[in-house]
Amino acid sequence: MNLFRQLISDENTLNEQSFVGIVSFFAMVFVFLIDTITGIIGVDLVIKEYIFDGFMILTLGAFGINTAGKVIKPKKNETEQ
Repeated sequence: MNLFRQLISDENTLNEQSFVGIVSFFAMVFVFLIDTITGIIGVDLVIKEYIFDGFMILTLGAFGINTAGKVIKPKKNETEQ
């Protein structure tokens, strides 16, 4: 509950984009593992392709925006000069 309060707070130290990217990445890994296990057992796990693609785009987008923000953001030493 404390983590959720920090996420919705205006004064937090958490990076929301990274948090969303990590959650979406672990959702993809979880689905991959369950699909592998059910494949070994011989049961088909039916997952709509657009759901998995949505998680993939969300993960890539969250990490891409976060990385671009770090690259584009000027360093403190450069702005002081």
